[in-house]
Amino acid sequence: MGIVFSCDKELEKTNPSVFTTDSYFSNTSELEAGVNACYSLLTGTNLYGREYFFLNDLRGDEMASGGGQLEAARGQVLFGTLLPTNSVMNAVWTGWFRMIHRANVVIDAQNNFKTLNVADETKKKRVVAEAKFLRGMAYYELATMWGGVPIYTTTATKASDAKARNTQDEVITQVIKDLTEAQVDLPASYSGGDLGRATKYAAQLELARMLMFKGDYTTAKAELTKITTSGLFGLTDNFSDNFLEETEYNKESIFEVGFDNKIGMNWDNGDGDNLSWSGPRKSSIRHQEYSAVGWRNVIPSDKLIDAFERPQKGDAKRDPRMDFSLYFKGDAINGGKGKLEIDYPVQGNTSKLDKVEQKISWKIYSALYKNADGYYELNGINMRVMRYSEVLINLAECENELGNSAVAVASLNQVRSRGDIKMPNYPTANYPTSTKDQILLAIQHEKMVELPAEQVRAKDILRWRKQGKLKTEPLSYFVANKSELLPIPQFEIDNNPNIKGNNPGY
Repeated sequence: MGIVFSCDKELEKTNPSVFTTDSYFSNTSELEAGVNACYSLLTGTNLYGREYFFLNDLRGDEMASGGGQLEAARGQVLFGTLLPTNSVMNAVWTGWFRMIHRANVVIDAQNNFKTLNVADETKKKRVVAEAKFLRGMAYYELATMWGGVPIYTTTATKASDAKARNTQDEVITQVIKDLTEAQVDLPASYSGGDLGRATKYAAQLELARMLMFKGDYTTAKAELTKITTSGLFGLTDNFSDNFLEETEYNKESIFEVGFDNKIGMNWDNGDGDNLSWSGPRKSSIRHQEYSAVGWRNVIPSDKLIDAFERPQKGDAKRDPRMDFSLYFKGDAINGGKGKLEIDYPVQGNTSKLDKVEQKISWKIYSALYKNADGYYELNGINMRVMRYSEVLINLAECENELGNSAVAVASLNQVRSRGDIKMPNYPTANYPTSTKDQILLAIQHEKMVELPAEQVRAKDILRWRKQGKLKTEPLSYFVANKSELLPIPQFEIDNNPNIKGNNPGY
């Protein structure tokens, strides 16, 4: 939630026996501990540890129910029937507002002390920039999914600090401000124990996402070009390297959330790594939720499966990303020691491919490539939140909007030319690129098959719908003036006297 307040004035008194933000943050190490507490939220169950990927993936058209095991709250999101009390949605809202309030503590605390040398000053600026990146990231999520929400840019400590909702445009402006300022003091890269912290390129991609949502393709192109001309990034030769534990922080990764397999999930709260940065981290439950041997709560939608190019549709070849992203009957798992549906039966619903009913499951982020555990909580695969291939596809869209069709198509073809993909260049028989509209369809196709189940599609649908770029409505349940935004959580309305009413339709 935004903030939890009490009407009891006694609770607003300061305990002289404990640290306050004014007394604790007295040097750069303590300030860094503060921003580490922000990052820890990313690995918790409210965000990338669990509920974030559900809320985003189920709001798109890439998912179908895995069967009766899909919990009711997740089914509400998938079928567009969610209520303001939906637990999945409420968890994500809570996670992002916790992020905002913790980031504000760090940003405000930078003035608590003076640095004694250049190194300390540089570190302080970097830590504050990380906090601004994370606050900007949080408000990007809130602006796109909920629209107008309260904007907090200073530490909220008492009931009277509760704010009313700002407009969506005002929240977007705050995101742009935070991510623009963060770039100035964020480094280009990290090493060793600092891998996983935000870089200036992560801020640039997140800013470009926000600008594209706003419809500012000129400025978005400028931000994306900073990344492509940096010389630091490229596509991995192997598509699957973006989803394996052994190939984390590779050249394609721009920002990822770190997990490891030393400690199980923290099911009690959304704090993930117990506010630490170094040392063992919590594991992700993503494998258990999505993959073939496990709960298999969700499976690829028939629409996504059918989107992959293959000869049965008149395409030149079967897109290798189909087999790299999805598990089919007979596929090897457990280091080649077993096969799905032969040695390891798969529970739940079937899918349809070329009129054939079969069980198809998610492969990306699944640890089945090296084990076959029916319950595997110790999944240490990092979530790649931002990949270079998205930069290239987004840049293609910007170039297409700006009338640079040849450059747009060339950018798409870079993605298709990856070492183990090697799909024929556009134009193809089913994807001509003679007009702006044809190129847009190729862009939408390429993004769907390159980035499925990576929490990108739902926000693309939101902005494409808003900008009139959808040839057909992707969501069968969509109702205008209702389905565009999520409802403000009921607990937020109940606890914040300055929030009146909800989004349309709720």
